Amino acid sequence: TLLNASYDVAREFYKDYNAAFVANYKKTTGKDVKIDQSHGGSSAQARAVADGLDADVVTMNTSTDIDFLANAGVVAKDWNKKFPDNASPTTSTMLFLVRNGNPKGIKDWDDLVKPGVQVVIVNPKTGGNGRYAYLAAWGYVKKKGGTDAQAAEFVGKLFKNVPVLARGGRDATTAFLQRNIGDALITFESEVVSIEREFGSGKVDSVYPSISIVAENPVAVVERTTKKKGTGELAKAYLDWLYSEEAQEIAAKHALRPRSQAVLKKYAATFKPLQLFTVQELFGSLGEAQKVHFNDGGQFDKLYTPGAK
Repeated sequence: TLLNASYDVAREFYKDYNAAFVANYKKTTGKDVKIDQSHGGSSAQARAVADGLDADVVTMNTSTDIDFLANAGVVAKDWNKKFPDNASPTTSTMLFLVRNGNPKGIKDWDDLVKPGVQVVIVNPKTGGNGRYAYLAAWGYVKKKGGTDAQAAEFVGKLFKNVPVLARGGRDATTAFLQRNIGDALITFESEVVSIEREFGSGKVDSVYPSISIVAENPVAVVERTTKKKGTGELAKAYLDWLYSEEAQEIAAKHALRPRSQAVLKKYAATFKPLQLFTVQELFGSLGEAQKVHFNDGGQFDKLYTPGAK
């Protein structure tokens, strides 16, 4: 048995991936395996693993959550070299979901900071989803030639329009869809597409902003657990197979951007082109962004005061 501790909105993807992996593993090795899943806000999940949750692998949406585990001695220090593409078999980006017919006329980031627009975002302290939303908004200003001071002002305005911070991506979706909070939801493309499919037309519309961020979805073996349980080989096989064409295809079906160029081409209709920038390009690394923006007393704490209007 293998336990995969993963982020909130990867639920449906791993449901399908696990079934395919189990079948493939049986076919190639003759062995039966069972995969268990644990989902939540990515940072909350990383903390649970650090505190003793016996996950064999972690599949997250930000490298800082795995770095945190590396610093705790739970995963390898060089975890991002253990698998191709920074140990990120898929990527995503941040899009907006708006009410049916887009009554507030939201087309781009600028529209989210207008007075009277309410935006649902994940708390950057608890989930990678929220950190990417924050960094995407900051990067939007920078890519248009703005300064850091202008970016800070813009992001400050955006968070003034946030009525309540969600704990994780699924929590944000529930607030937006079921509790009808907000005019727009900022979340991963994969979540936007799955909501659209689930609720069909007539409930929500998706909006592709002019500029957004590349969000890598990194994976790692939890060596503390696999040494104890003797599951190292299986854990590696489980993560390796994420790069197979079959798995990349499953990812694309769940609107996660595949690394395989062939699969990406095949699903061009799902992955609309937009101007993307990387974290490295504007922030150095997610670790540096974490220090500057999301650690206690960082930029985010300076910009966001709960309940302040």
